[in-house]
Amino acid sequence: MRFAVHQDDGGATGYALYRHGSVPDGLGGSTVVVQVLELAALSRPAHAALWRFLTGIDLVSRIDYEGAVDEPLPHLLTDSRAVQSTLVDRLWVRPVDTGRALAGRCYTLPLDVVLDVRDDFCPWNTGRHRLQAEGGVVVCEPTTAPADLRLTPAELGAAFLGGTALTGLAAAGLIEELRPGALALASLAFHSDREPWYPGGWAFPLY
Repeated sequence: MRFAVHQDDGGATGYALYRHGSVPDGLGGSTVVVQVLELAALSRPAHAALWRFLTGIDLVSRIDYEGAVDEPLPHLLTDSRAVQSTLVDRLWVRPVDTGRALAGRCYTLPLDVVLDVRDDFCPWNTGRHRLQAEGGVVVCEPTTAPADLRLTPAELGAAFLGGTALTGLAAAGLIEELRPGALALASLAFHSDREPWYPGGWAFPLY
């Protein structure tokens, strides 16, 4: 394991954990690879400087990195097509208590929507829930009010971390909009600025 630390006048502002060595190339030989296990930075300059260091290591054929879908690395390179990404299923969310789950996250817009959740596996989770978000105050409680959206925990879990749009799930017939306009507003409110991620797999060649 090797470590790279970025510093400015105020101290450390970023770091990278990586391995550097030869791996079999599948053809009877070997290739030199840098495997980045973790990279974190407090600023854009620190993030760019760490990648400049990692991509500048001599005699390396490939860098492997487990990163987010919206990792800005491709836009830092002269040739963004040098990055070869593969999407993998690594992160699942399955709400078993809709009220607590939805009340425990933030929303990008004020929201007042009633969700009709159908949960065959966890019957206690079935029912209508009124989700209200205003500023930093979020409340999600059982209600008898008419439902605005009908969905299951599968769709709720897909949208929970902010990367999957409720509108996209509805377009596939997985969410039923019962009050016009509720879907678009809820989809925007659930969205996050960054894609959710769990360490996956990236690889790009350096020539």
